[in-house]
Amino acid sequence: MYIVLGASGQVGSAVARHLLEKKLPVKGIVREQKKGADLEKQGANIGVADALDLPSLKSVFENGEILFVITPETGKSEDVLKETRDILDNYRAAIQGSGIRKVVGLSSVGAQHASGKGNLEMSYMLEHAFEGLPVHQVFIRPAYYFSNWAMSLEQIKTDGVLHSFYPVELPIHMISPQDVAQIAAEIMVREESDSITYELEGPQTYTALDVAAAFAKALGREVKAEQIPREQWEGVIKKMGFTDNAIHNFIKMTEAVVDGSAVPEGHGVVSVKGFTTLENYINDTVKKS
Repeated sequence: MYIVLGASGQVGSAVARHLLEKKLPVKGIVREQKKGADLEKQGANIGVADALDLPSLKSVFENGEILFVITPETGKSEDVLKETRDILDNYRAAIQGSGIRKVVGLSSVGAQHASGKGNLEMSYMLEHAFEGLPVHQVFIRPAYYFSNWAMSLEQIKTDGVLHSFYPVELPIHMISPQDVAQIAAEIMVREESDSITYELEGPQTYTALDVAAAFAKALGREVKAEQIPREQWEGVIKKMGFTDNAIHNFIKMTEAVVDGSAVPEGHGVVSVKGFTTLENYINDTVKKS
């Protein structure tokens, strides 16, 4: 049985679908039964569990062999890194005594940094959470998701401006989350003898100017890219509903992208290129909106 945590999210749900397309037994784990309705219709079993509730995790891990794990980011935690440690401790405890023999973890580019990088530290913690357990461990470090830009679509339609935390000419490693899910599903079914870390990025790097140009072409209107001044970051993020601690960790992660430290490690890892271009992703997103 393939167990997929975060099965209601954009990557987790797509991972589950790819596995189902391969005619494999899948259990999608969600926090509420109704969030698994679509996957259930497609043939998945649905398990309900909260990552902070160990007994529920132990229950849904039963009869599982291959496990896809994530570190949830909600922006609502009062202590992001402590909550991540608690979740990973629960994953570890639930794996022990279960039938899980392989763990595939959704990490992030920049996970090589142990401290000082805010949310990226969650990925570092994930990659070290299962040390010593008798399970095969594989970690996937995707680059910045194209979908992060898509969240600005309605604002772009309104005023023709793409707001960016990053300098508009800064090249950033990016990838389609759908590519990440397809690659993750392939890795889950692959039999490998060694623990491996994969770094995933798209066909090329892109800037905020490239993103604005892609939106302009898809929308048939002018779109400007403008950087949000550093002194305004906290206020902008607070309007997104983040707690003070979540704001702090988001800013530290963003600073890591700007200063160039949140990039693929490039050694001791396997590099994989996604196939979806930014232009195709943005065009599809606009068509569906």
